[in-house]
Amino acid sequence: MRQPRLSSVVERRLLVNYRLTPEAAASLLPDGLRPQVVRGHAVAGICLLRLGDVRPRWAPKAVGLRSENAAHRIAVEWDGPGGVETGVYIPRRDTASLLNTWAGGRIFPGRHGRAEFEARETPSELRVAYTTRSGDTRVDVTAEVTPELRGSKLFDNLQQASTFFERGAKGYSPTSAGALEGMELHTGAWQLDACRIISAQSSFFDSLPPGSATLDCALVMREVPVTWRPLPAMDLGPATPLALQHS
Repeated sequence: MRQPRLSSVVERRLLVNYRLTPEAAASLLPDGLRPQVVRGHAVAGICLLRLGDVRPRWAPKAVGLRSENAAHRIAVEWDGPGGVETGVYIPRRDTASLLNTWAGGRIFPGRHGRAEFEARETPSELRVAYTTRSGDTRVDVTAEVTPELRGSKLFDNLQQASTFFERGAKGYSPTSAGALEGMELHTGAWQLDACRIISAQSSFFDSLPPGSATLDCALVMREVPVTWRPLPAMDLGPATPLALQHS
């Protein structure tokens, strides 16, 4: 099925970022993708995303949908026709939306697990938690918005972090056929704010071998209009056994 371009508003996009050992990150990737390495670390994380007004670009806002979603992601690079390209590999997607569960892998990329979400937000603090219906994945994050990015070993400042994630706008998810389906985020209003992580738990990252994953920083985007454009599928090798255990 031809995937449509989608319009939406990112009501909240909380990026909780981890430093991974390159070896641990590589074990989660299919053949053809490599971890992006920053200062000796691979970069991975959780995207806790609430979307509003989701609709095909040609459709009126009145038909737009709203949903809570989450993606576990790893920053990657690969060899494209014009040289090295960058983006994120998404081994796991979850959603509170029954429609998104059905549409994932059909209307837009990536199979989605069904999950129950809990969110509490103020202008200065955010808490987002969810548990999948199957019980195999649990996330609980509380963060405080701050004027500056502090304590990160990946990035010196907010601008450096913002530029890194803006360049990683292409996201690819595995399919049952062994290919990767992708979407690319576009916006003329890119804006991230820094956060201080008060607490964070992820059964996905916590289950990796000890010392493989370390919390680094958090960033948040709010009330930004975006479009999502489908990308050509990549026919890569199968994911490794460890990646399949988490998918």
